[in-house]
Amino acid sequence: MAIAAPLPSARRAVEPAVATTTDASGIRQYSLGQIGAIWAAAALPMAFLAWVVAPWLSHHLDGPGRMPQALLLCLTAGLIWQFVLVAGLVFREQRSLRPSRLRQALWLNAPRSPRTGRRGGLLWLVLIPLILGFGVEELLPEPSVPASHDFTTFLDSHAGHALLAGHWAWFALIVVLAVFNTVLGEELLFRGVLLPRMNGVFGRRDWLANGVLFATYHLHMPWAIPTALADTFLLSYPSKRYRSALIGIAVHSAQSVVLIGICLSLVLA
Repeated sequence: MAIAAPLPSARRAVEPAVATTTDASGIRQYSLGQIGAIWAAAALPMAFLAWVVAPWLSHHLDGPGRMPQALLLCLTAGLIWQFVLVAGLVFREQRSLRPSRLRQALWLNAPRSPRTGRRGGLLWLVLIPLILGFGVEELLPEPSVPASHDFTTFLDSHAGHALLAGHWAWFALIVVLAVFNTVLGEELLFRGVLLPRMNGVFGRRDWLANGVLFATYHLHMPWAIPTALADTFLLSYPSKRYRSALIGIAVHSAQSVVLIGICLSLVLA
């Protein structure tokens, strides 16, 4: 039986929104609605997982720290979803996931000097002050955190030691969470997908808007929003200045290296 083709207006309504303008380097630019939709696709699932699914799941788990266990499982799933979202968006735009296309589309190149255009070399030294600044920021006092959602406090507790001591499966999950958090998930989405495609709407302030989006994305841990907003100058701005998402990935991943080191010491204890 033949099926009538949908009208052009209906077809446009169901097709994924695709950017139609490009910047000077040929990267397609998103509209404000597209940017907001991608933000929501990352932020809302994480918030739902943290505040709805994790509390429910914690009642179905055994062992020490049931709520931290549930959060580890749920947030890891949310971060993996962000990677899937990145892959889908890039494939929709590039019609390919070849490494060469990915490097160009996601700014996965060595930093480029805004003055000379040269890439790499001594420019990588910019990571030193940025990582140091990120470390100092982590030492500053933060707003109060709900005890059930404070993973740092959990790691210092007897329950945290009991959960990780000799348990390589939980350690592997934490490594997966860390990798998708600062390499394949958050950073790849915000600095790889969004930042290069926000200039058409926000102009020269695209890095600032990107930082605000990244901060408000943390609905799953709202106490981190002020710190994440300050991260604009350590993650978004240098990534834009040097046109390299690898800057933000490297700086943010310093946090993951510390976390993995702490957890490994507890597993081996």
